[in-house]
Amino acid sequence: MLYPDLQDTGSWFAHNWDRPAVAYEADVPAPPDSGNRLLVVLAFWFTLAASLELWWLDTPARSISGTGDVLTEAGRITGMIAGFVLLVQVLMMSRVGWLERVIGAHDLMIWHRELGGFLLPLVLAHVGLIIAGYAAATGASLPGETWHVVTGMPAMISATIATGILVAIGLLAIRAIRRRMPYELWYLLHMTSYLVLLLSYGHQFANGQELVNGGFGHWYWASLYLFVVACLVWGRLVHPFVLNLRHRLSVVEVVPEGRDMVSIYVTGRRLDDLEVSAGHYFRWRFLTARGWWQAHPFSLSAAPNGRWLRLTVKIVGNHTADLARLRPGVRVLIEGPSGVFTAGRRVRPKALLIAAGSGIAPIRALLEELPPGSAVIYRASRESDLVFREELDWLAQRRGAMVRYVLGGRDDPQPRYVFSPRGMRELVPDVRRRDVFLCGPEGLVSSARGILRQLRVPRRQIHVDPFEF
Repeated sequence: MLYPDLQDTGSWFAHNWDRPAVAYEADVPAPPDSGNRLLVVLAFWFTLAASLELWWLDTPARSISGTGDVLTEAGRITGMIAGFVLLVQVLMMSRVGWLERVIGAHDLMIWHRELGGFLLPLVLAHVGLIIAGYAAATGASLPGETWHVVTGMPAMISATIATGILVAIGLLAIRAIRRRMPYELWYLLHMTSYLVLLLSYGHQFANGQELVNGGFGHWYWASLYLFVVACLVWGRLVHPFVLNLRHRLSVVEVVPEGRDMVSIYVTGRRLDDLEVSAGHYFRWRFLTARGWWQAHPFSLSAAPNGRWLRLTVKIVGNHTADLARLRPGVRVLIEGPSGVFTAGRRVRPKALLIAAGSGIAPIRALLEELPPGSAVIYRASRESDLVFREELDWLAQRRGAMVRYVLGGRDDPQPRYVFSPRGMRELVPDVRRRDVFLCGPEGLVSSARGILRQLRVPRRQIHVDPFEF
């Protein structure tokens, strides 16, 4: 074991109590470049417009007359949009580094979810309009035309299966249903969405009128597919393989941090070369008999120091319960780092950090890398729920920061007062001149954002890392 004294002490202080304070500059870093983000958004709309232009250029060659033709052409349009949205959705979840750095993993996840809300209606509209159009043109019944389309046209069996998968994923994405499912089951079912890309490819190129003739449309769509698949292979397979081959991570020790919370210390080779900051998260895969097949996102709970990485986990299910029983030496695979919840995103010299629950993990790490004078508000139901209290108090003294522990239920006097515009302004009078980093349950994040809006804190100064994975 590389650090036997860490196992003996079971504490972050084992390797940091004598660590010299870092001389941070209070100057504001250059604001994050939003130009690349805007470029990505413009590329989305331009590529979508180009995709529809193929239909527009092809349409004058045919006469559109009657209800059947109108319905069929509407079905073709919705089909092309649905195919494009599917490609974009897969690209957003490819975990390719350049896209996560420009947009941010959390925003990509939100965009992916919102696009999913459009994809399913588009696919169903495409299916319904095409069948209705064919039926109107031939005079067949809707059930009869449906059977003819599914069984008589090339690649329609695979397209039908893809549609069924999309319907199932759409239903499982409903919050009320998803919250009742174990994360592991939802993750496994959601991974079948990649089959939709494979199954729909044959349908598009076998039946898409703009794609079957081998002209520009064919090669245009083939290029889109090739680009998305290349990003998917790089982000999901090649980069993680190279990363883990270089660093060869393994568990050093698991340390209890409080009720239902444990910290996992991980070490490996050449950690100084790992481009990671406090606030970043990795997707961690622990190679145990029950956990090797699943990767979960956890933020670092201590700033990287070139010797080990630390993640802190709240035990809420079977997987996290297994993590609490990890033994030293277990191999670890990671994907990342991901996220933009870092000190480099700030636009002001000082910061306010607000956390609750296991959201204290990235907030605790950020406190090490933010300039002196930061303020921390840590919300918990009771004192026994506080995690890292020793470390936070030590860092506050070391970094010239203020830490305020807010204890009690939501309707108790102290939390209700602190989480009000008047209480927040009294605690942090210069809140409008600070960056604010929020991490915690959805209720805390929503409440805090509402208060910050009332205090007229500019949106660009509010950085959120909620529990939305």
